[in-house]
Amino acid sequence: MASNDNAKPEGEGTEDETPAAEAEGARQEAAPESAEKAEAAPADAMAAVIAALQAEKTELKDQLLRSLAEVENVRRRAQREREDGARYAVKPLAEDLLTVRDNLCRAIESVSPEAVEAEPQLKALLEGVVMTEKSLSAAFARHHVEIIDPLGEAFDPNLHEAMFEVPDPQQPAGTVAQVIEVGYRLHDRLLRAARVGVYKAAPAAVAPEPPEGKDAGAANQDAADQDVADKDIGDRDAGDQGGAKGAAKPGQRIDTAV
Repeated sequence: MASNDNAKPEGEGTEDETPAAEAEGARQEAAPESAEKAEAAPADAMAAVIAALQAEKTELKDQLLRSLAEVENVRRRAQREREDGARYAVKPLAEDLLTVRDNLCRAIESVSPEAVEAEPQLKALLEGVVMTEKSLSAAFARHHVEIIDPLGEAFDPNLHEAMFEVPDPQQPAGTVAQVIEVGYRLHDRLLRAARVGVYKAAPAAVAPEPPEGKDAGAANQDAADQDVADKDIGDRDAGDQGGAKGAAKPGQRIDTAV
């Protein structure tokens, strides 16, 4: 009898075991999904890290290239400045000596050959001035200072300064007719433009206007000539009649009937 009391009702143990089995089955089913998610999470994180590193690498590479280019530009600029400094170092001194050579040339041109022949001392002085001017011109040439004397050349606004124009139909327009003051150039830089006079084309002559009608003009001229001829004929006829009748006295009427 005691064993019957301890016995559980039929189906009671099965009902208790069913929820547990379902929970276990659910856990077993969820386990692979959780494992897949756990495996996928590190892979996504790794991909994000790789993308961030790639972006950082690209940015750093761009900065490095820009820095190298800037350094190269600075180096080239400094080299060009050094070369220009050495190339044009004599520019201030050359500009100060331009007027010295101009004055020497003016002094040489102001002395006439007759005065040189008449004054031996003046001849010696002139020779000294000429030698000084030649020495200065040679020094200019050694330091690449070029003299611009464009007489007879085409006018160049980059090298010449036009002071006046000379009308001359025999010369091509735009040609340098006279050099007032020579110019100077250091290498490819202009120190002073040459001051010149330039030929210009002569103004074209105004042609007379033709007559409105050549035939009408000729007819008018013929009519005028005919009037003059008729008048001369009438004067000669009157003179002949007067001679035949005799000279008329004052107050006498002349009978011209035939």
